[in-house]
Amino acid sequence: MKKTSQATKVISALQKTDQGLTANEMKNRFGVTNARALVTHLRQNGFAIYLNKTPAYVDRNGNERKGVSRYRLGTPSRAIIAAGYKALAATRGLVA
Repeated sequence: MKKTSQATKVISALQKTDQGLTANEMKNRFGVTNARALVTHLRQNGFAIYLNKTPAYVDRNGNERKGVSRYRLGTPSRAIIAAGYKALAATRGLVA
């Protein structure tokens, strides 16, 4: 039986949640040691993964809370898709 890769597990989890995953969640759930490298690999393979940063804040009890960064799977904008097509065309010599 083939072992499921970390990348496949992370993509599957991102598809199932709207809240996304933090680097710590990826580490604890899937054993990902370098979330940034994995996300870069997934982006290079065509997945539109965005990083949403929540700023630090003070809660209603006066306690300081750190901000949280979450990776989420999204839909690329038309500008991103157009830039991708332009880059492909340039590498194939189709753009002057």
